[in-house]
Amino acid sequence: MAARLVEIFLPDEQIGELELVLGRHSRRYWRETVPGGQEKFSCIVQQRYAERLLEDLSSKFGDMPDFTAYVSQLEAVLPPVVENAETELPAQGALRPPTALERFFSRDRISTDELYDDIEESLHVTPSYLLTVVLSSTIAALGMRSGQTAVVIGAMIIAPLLGPTMGVALAATVGNGNLGRKAAATLLVGSICAVMAGFVVGLSVSIDPLVDELRNRTIVQPADIVLALACGAAGVLAFSRGASLTLVGVMIAVALVPPLAATGIFLGIGEPVVAGNALFLFAVNLVCVNVAGIVMFLVQGLPPKSWRMTGGVLGLWGLVLFALASFAAGRLIFGLGSIEMVGRYLLGGL
Repeated sequence: MAARLVEIFLPDEQIGELELVLGRHSRRYWRETVPGGQEKFSCIVQQRYAERLLEDLSSKFGDMPDFTAYVSQLEAVLPPVVENAETELPAQGALRPPTALERFFSRDRISTDELYDDIEESLHVTPSYLLTVVLSSTIAALGMRSGQTAVVIGAMIIAPLLGPTMGVALAATVGNGNLGRKAAATLLVGSICAVMAGFVVGLSVSIDPLVDELRNRTIVQPADIVLALACGAAGVLAFSRGASLTLVGVMIAVALVPPLAATGIFLGIGEPVVAGNALFLFAVNLVCVNVAGIVMFLVQGLPPKSWRMTGGVLGLWGLVLFALASFAAGRLIFGLGSIEMVGRYLLGGL
């Protein structure tokens, strides 16, 4: 069901202007009086109109201390809220009509405010976040150490770094500097904790560095770049439709937690060069996830505050990705980034 229930509270004197706003975004709304000299309006809004309704409400009433709006997801509506060309409400004023591509991809996307709410809890460095990162990295490290792919998948499902990663991509898309700084700081702290957890595992248990699950995290190949781009796009696509961050983590955490855990393991066993390779894989995956994430957010019609800023950030990420991919390609061409060369190094053959 692609519909939202929006409840709005305003003082009596603002009712006339509010009714004009609701008429542009909803065909079903009703009014009731509540204590405190306020009026409550409840309206059913097609999901694709929730974004522009909230923008309109915020621009007109956002500075008023008595203004409040709540958004809830509806499971069923009778008669149903139909979304097609015939039921489309025209955009008025400064609101431009959506393009055919935006209409197609954004018709079941949740609004920007809902995206903020979904991601907010994962952008704080809390004890539970740090513990989850440590546990996820430890599980990944032990799974790679023993070559058990199923155990590594368990670390992927926990996905503690997914929220901050999505936050970085979302902030770059909409041009929200505060959100970007908060997400980047949380991601940095979590990454350091993941490496430290892997380091402790490397010091505590015997490690065979030639196990495939570990050695594969030290190689960057073209397929790895494609995988990370696909993970980022799929993750944003699911996240922007309200999917659980944990479920989305199955698609994306594979690109983040295991390389960090492998970095810590190789540092723990005294192999800093190979640890650098694993950290390089993490960097490539992180850049790919953000590039694909920004592109997917834009394709779905997420409105940037400044196209110049968003385009600049996307271009910068693209340049970094090109540089990292070129470096990885050079290593492969000269044989320095191959599985055989890593194996020879670990065996002391260089």
